[in-house]
Amino acid sequence: MEKRLYKSRTDKKLDGVCGGIAEYFNIDSTLIRLAWILFVCLGGSGILAYIIAAIVMPVKTE
Repeated sequence: MEKRLYKSRTDKKLDGVCGGIAEYFNIDSTLIRLAWILFVCLGGSGILAYIIAAIVMPVKTE
């Protein structure tokens, strides 16, 4: 089975992007959220990346 990146339906705060990335890499979603906050604070590119990911990533349908 091919591994794919999806938005999480269960581990979500805004749209499930960080939860989906955490599930893909099999790590804690808190680490992904902290990294995202770091990207936002270091230049604001994290906000744009989150918006793009929320639009592009499909929702996991199981």
